[in-house]
Amino acid sequence: MTSKQRAYLRGLANSLQPIFQIGKSGLSDAIIKQLDDALEARELIKVHVLETAPEDVKSLGEQIASSTNCVFVQAIGNKLTFYRAKKKDAKIILPE
Repeated sequence: MTSKQRAYLRGLANSLQPIFQIGKSGLSDAIIKQLDDALEARELIKVHVLETAPEDVKSLGEQIASSTNCVFVQAIGNKLTFYRAKKKDAKIILPE
């Protein structure tokens, strides 16, 4: 993914609200499954990491990206943004 594409996704994510929270229980198989389903439905999602989370924000972002096969777009404070294009009928068209 190029820096121009990443910047485009960051701009789109600006207005999004986080749809998941990760807290003291950390990442579980159920949360990963829900994140995977949300990525398939929405393509671009935000996740809020609570202060009680057992790991730091960046390492959680990398774990989520590797387990859901998506792109870790950015981490700002305790919010993470992820992107994965739909297999069919992608709504977000990335610039070249």
